Amino acid sequence: MVGGLLPAGTTLPPAPYLLVVLLAAGGVVAALRRRRPRVTARRVLALAPWIVLGSAAHVLYVVDALPSSLAPFAGSPTVYLTVGTLAGAAWLAADAVRPDRVAVTLAVAGGLLLMPVVAVAVGTGLSPAGARWSAVALALTVPIAGAAWVGLTRVRPEAAITGSVGALAVFGHALDGVSTAVGTTQLGFGERTPLSRLLLEVGGLPSLPVVGEGWLFLLVKLAVATAVVWLFAAYVREEPGEGYLLLGFVAAMGLGPAAHNLLLFSVAA
Repeated sequence: MVGGLLPAGTTLPPAPYLLVVLLAAGGVVAALRRRRPRVTARRVLALAPWIVLGSAAHVLYVVDALPSSLAPFAGSPTVYLTVGTLAGAAWLAADAVRPDRVAVTLAVAGGLLLMPVVAVAVGTGLSPAGARWSAVALALTVPIAGAAWVGLTRVRPEAAITGSVGALAVFGHALDGVSTAVGTTQLGFGERTPLSRLLLEVGGLPSLPVVGEGWLFLLVKLAVATAVVWLFAAYVREEPGEGYLLLGFVAAMGLGPAAHNLLLFSVAA
């Protein structure tokens, strides 16, 4: 069954909400295709706060901290379309007003929207244990992702052409792997995605400090992320606009769930 391949909690909002999101997303996509703003590594990197914003908004949905009129926009997978539409609209506006400042404007706008969402989440109640383990996961990820990136660029120097976006992809997936392993090992959280859950439930593995048996999940995440960046090097060199944009999507698939983990652990553990 297809449903068995989707993360637990995947739902669609009521039809009127879904129609609004689809129409808005379609309008923004059409406008982006018509204007075709320039895509650079800095502009894609500036979308990172928006990725985290989507994760934070979904945490509010999970802990039931959103007004009933807004909650349907933050469910999974609707929240991706909701925040993606807002980010696309912000990109269009920035490109029209200050085309030389698009990256800075995008990053600042995303950060300003993110701060109150995180504040509301923390306001629902901070878990000392969850916050502590989230900080541990983040601290542990930095050297792991750094080592993976250095190793990748030494084995395949061409991968360095992916720059900050490639590094973000490696970091995002490393953080997702570490935070998921920490959450399941130290805080008793479960994994919602069936394929990931299979990796976390493999028995008979030696247990490592902090991440327990979740090191296998982390290893697979790192292997996949570095392989994708490796393969994207040629694409970015030949078609930098499309390459950076697609690699940014790969980064979002790691950073989004990772940010969701860290904030959820901090308020719900």
